[in-house]
Amino acid sequence: MTALLLDHVTKDFGLKRAVADLSFSVREGEVFGFLGGNGAGKTTSLRMVLDIIRPTAGRIEILGRAPGRENSAELGFLPEERGLYRTMTALDTITYFGRLKGMTRSDARREGKALLDRFGLGGSANQKIDKLSKGMAQKVQLATAIVNRPRLLILDEPFSGLDPVNQGLLEAEIQRSAEGGATIVFSTHVMQHAERLCDRLLLLADGRKCFEGTQEEARATLPARLRLVSRGTPAGLPGVDEAAALLAQDGWTEWEVRLAPGADPDDLLQACTERAFALRRFEQARPSLHDVFLHIVGGKGGA
Repeated sequence: MTALLLDHVTKDFGLKRAVADLSFSVREGEVFGFLGGNGAGKTTSLRMVLDIIRPTAGRIEILGRAPGRENSAELGFLPEERGLYRTMTALDTITYFGRLKGMTRSDARREGKALLDRFGLGGSANQKIDKLSKGMAQKVQLATAIVNRPRLLILDEPFSGLDPVNQGLLEAEIQRSAEGGATIVFSTHVMQHAERLCDRLLLLADGRKCFEGTQEEARATLPARLRLVSRGTPAGLPGVDEAAALLAQDGWTEWEVRLAPGADPDDLLQACTERAFALRRFEQARPSLHDVFLHIVGGKGGA
């Protein structure tokens, strides 16, 4: 089943086009990364999904329905701009958000207590938000997003402003929710989080989709890079676009090799064998998502 669908969605603010003809789908149970630089259109897109703003054109479906309040019981949302009622206690805050999502008061309080215990805040349940540290308040905010155990969890730049400990907590909660069957969509401009978490991802620039697919499909858009240690130069071998010598010692040279677009490292290795090209090392470098992002998005706007 498709958990989220955007079909040719456009959003204009006056003369400014924030999202342009955006189409993508997220399958139920996926962790889907919505990646782009600041101003790429990520937050605008998610606000349309949540029915906070309406698209200028196009169609959106959430769990088979149009966006609207009737979806609230099955949605969780963590906004980039955090905001809690500072004079409410931690537990009352979580309970309040649970009630907004259709939970009974007793169920919301029970789940809220369990979340606070899991986050190490069991002893702070009755403290007011303005008496909590920033990190503690961030945990309460996260609890408000997942108290109803949503089928679709939407996180807008969720790692923004978090210290490393709370970043690790959030990653664990994303994985926990996914293992429980939830679909997670999160936006970020920090590629390392997406690299650890995403099943599939979308790259966005200037409100336009630049790529949608798996991490391996994204990495395949980059020409392959290899590290070789050989007796001779690999420059003349088939498929080699560029070879740079890094270190020479005892007749062996270490090379950084870039293959031509579409060239297969296995074909190069076979050519080395057939030509008796002396090798001590043949290793393919795995590009990071940061490398992929720079390659695909490059100098496009919104980065």
